Amino acid sequence: MSARGRVSSLLPDFPWDTIASVKAKAAAHPGGIVDLSVGTPVDPVDPLIRAALGSVAEVPGYPTTHGTLELRTAAVDALKRRFGITGIDPAAVLPVIGTKELIAGLPRLLGLGGGDLVVIPEVAYPTYEVGALLAGTQVARADGLTQLGPRSPALIYVNSPSNPTGRVLGVDHLRKVVAYARERGAIVASDECYLGLTWDGRAVSILDHEVCDGDHTGLLAIHSLSKTSNLASYRAGFVAGDPALVAELLEVRKHSGMMVPFPIQAAMTAALGDDTHEAQQRERYRARREVLRNALLTAGFRIDHSEAGLYLWSTRGEPCRSTLDWLADRGILAAPGDFYGPTGAEHVRITLTATDERIAAAVRRLTAI
Repeated sequence: MSARGRVSSLLPDFPWDTIASVKAKAAAHPGGIVDLSVGTPVDPVDPLIRAALGSVAEVPGYPTTHGTLELRTAAVDALKRRFGITGIDPAAVLPVIGTKELIAGLPRLLGLGGGDLVVIPEVAYPTYEVGALLAGTQVARADGLTQLGPRSPALIYVNSPSNPTGRVLGVDHLRKVVAYARERGAIVASDECYLGLTWDGRAVSILDHEVCDGDHTGLLAIHSLSKTSNLASYRAGFVAGDPALVAELLEVRKHSGMMVPFPIQAAMTAALGDDTHEAQQRERYRARREVLRNALLTAGFRIDHSEAGLYLWSTRGEPCRSTLDWLADRGILAAPGDFYGPTGAEHVRITLTATDERIAAAVRRLTAI
């Protein structure tokens, strides 16, 4: 590399690389590893979606960056049908190559730089910080607006339901974030990838009328089909909200060639138009959550938040790396809470995304104490 240096030097160590040794320890268990660390789906893609993918496999031309009208209309209809979100024009929907890609590039796509402040949750999906670092912005971790003092952020991330904690932000909290952002001219990007996996209480979108009074100005809602439709390998997501912001993202992405492949767009359209497969997948996760949660409690863990999402935010009241070792002795791999920020240092994130057989194995090992 030249004297200008490596871009990777701006970034922290890739978190998953730091648990290689404990993963090897868990893999050495006589019954095999139970990997509850990465939230990657293990259940099959619904035949309806696979059929849609194959139905356009012969199309040779370039897809459009904005996506088909059918896809964008399906997204609008699904948001209304599943979450009660109204007032979105199909033009204000933009498909993306997985939501991680969008989040990693969002500050740069919005033109933010060294003089700008990006606010992320205190315990947060690491890519929020990575995207800010890649754009050269300042980063602040804050769950309360008063923590920011006199500073005026350019971009505020909210994540409800949260990865990793499963915490759900109420309507009043979200309304305060929207009002605060509008007073300061900030953009709010709401990561809502787990909105369809709420177990206790109610989770609402930043675009919900109760939150923004029907005004989507300055607001972006980020949605993924990875979890509820098992499309992680498809890299299928979309962003919706402020028409002007979506148009700006579209214009920049067109120049960058950031296009969702046409067969993936067809698969997304089918997935968004069908609620049956989503309900079936939700039920699989609900059943896994119930048995795994009970086993963790029996083993002496405390579970905090976790009212939504695909994770159990768990602690034994000790450093998370010690808990990681304790679990690895039993052939179970989790994600250490310090991946997600300093205040996660005594928690581990335990995912529900394992087969029923592997979940049952984890339950036996946890309750055999």
